[in-house]
Order: sequence, then structure tokens, then C-alpha cells
Amino acid sequence: MSTEHAILNVDDFISADTSSTTTCTHPSNMTHNKYSVLLPTYNERENLPIITWLLARTFTQENIDWEIVIIDDGSPDGTLEVAKQLQTLYGEDHIQLRPRAGKLGLGTAYVHGLQFATGNFIIIMDADFSHHPKYIPQMIKLQAEHNYDIVSGTRYLPGGGVYGWDLKRKLVSRGANYLATLLLRPKSSDLTGSFRLYKKEVLFQLINATLAKGYVFQMEMIVRARQFNYSVGEVPITFVDRVYGESKMGVSEITQYAQGVWRLFMTI
Repeated sequence: MSTEHAILNVDDFISADTSSTTTCTHPSNMTHNKYSVLLPTYNERENLPIITWLLARTFTQENIDWEIVIIDDGSPDGTLEVAKQLQTLYGEDHIQLRPRAGKLGLGTAYVHGLQFATGNFIIIMDADFSHHPKYIPQMIKLQAEHNYDIVSGTRYLPGGGVYGWDLKRKLVSRGANYLATLLLRPKSSDLTGSFRLYKKEVLFQLINATLAKGYVFQMEMIVRARQFNYSVGEVPITFVDRVYGESKMGVSEITQYAQGVWRLFMTI
């Protein structure tokens, strides 16, 4: 599937969504900052061209210096080949390709991508439209206003929400957040979320301190932020279940999460 074809297929979706985007006016002192998006991928051939287009449009409209670091874990569906086309389209200064040989876990993907990021701020997000780039300007603006170390997108504050999940998955997510909040007292309302903006040096320290490498990684990172007294701001977001492909969340990830919460409770 070509890049152009994928973009045209969702043109109606993009146009409809634009009307709900909140335009943020950035302070002039933000223009010297650069934002690196770490984008781990596995079988995201259909999604990658569209999320890249949306990111590029958002950053360009807001006059933000940017790059995307794509970390593909040997996707058998040809995601890397699509990423190479995107690099040709947008340029190597905006698209970095940092593939790995196989599926090695989400946490290690961020560790790998961070080594190559040239921005002084890092954005982590999913490639499957669960996280819409339209929230990034709000996250940047909030960080600049309060000098937050971390800004996290949250589904669980007024203005946030989830679409496309059945009742079971909503209960699992709420239960996971409640369990971790009860035991660990973090500074975040959404521990399992993975749409965040970090100061680069903060992310380095958190990654070095974090033991988990799978889906528990996100939760442990925000708990470690409390341990190091990092400041955390939150922006309400609407999380939308993936457009193409299947969710990679399974029983093993839920089990790992519960074990991770207990380990942190015993050690922090």
C-alpha cells in the first residue's frame, strides 16, 4: 500500500477531526526547542503513514521543530518498507529509522529510540491512532507555562475519555489504575496511559531507574517520577481504539502489570 493511498483513505476522518482541534498559541521562547517523537511499531503498515502525516501537519502548523524516530521490531507486514517511503517523503531530518531485529518489548524500544533522539523534549505515543497528535500543542503549552518535567495525556480527568472499548476492557483499565493508585500513590490519574511529553534528561533518568520492559514500563515510569520528585502535568485526551490491526494487550500483559504493581509497592 502506498503512502499516498493510505492518507487519502482517511481524508474524511482527518477533515472531520480538524474541527475539534484546539489551537494553542505558544510562547515565543518555545521556538528553540525540538521535539522527538518515539514511535515503536509492530505490524503498523496501514497506520504509520497516517499518523506520520498527522504529526507532520500538527508540528508544521504550530511552527514546532520536530522529528519522528521509528523503532520497528521486525514487522512481518512490511512496516519498515513503508517507513522508508515516509523518510523519502519527509526527509531524514524529520524521519529517523532505527529498526531492531525482532519483537523485544515496548520498554526496550523506547530505550533504543532515545539513544538517537536529537530533541531536548521527547514525546512517546502509539502509532495506531489511539493518541491523536492534536493534543500535542496543548501538552507543549502546559509544559512551558509550568516548566513541568512530564506532561501526561489522561483519559480519567474531565474532558478525557475512551471510545471503542467494550465494558470488559474499560473495567480492566479502570481496575489497573485503581490498584496502582491505591498502593503506589502516584502523581498521575492515568498510570497505564502511554501518551506523554518528557524533558529528555528526565526520561533518561527514569529509563535508567525502571526495571520493567513490557507494558508495565509506562506505569513504573510515572511511579518513579514521584520517587524522584518530578513534576507532572496532565492534559485530558480522548483515547480511541486502534483503527487498523489488533490490540497487542493480552492476559500475559495484565499478569505482568499486577506483578509490577506489587513489586513497586514492596520496593518504593
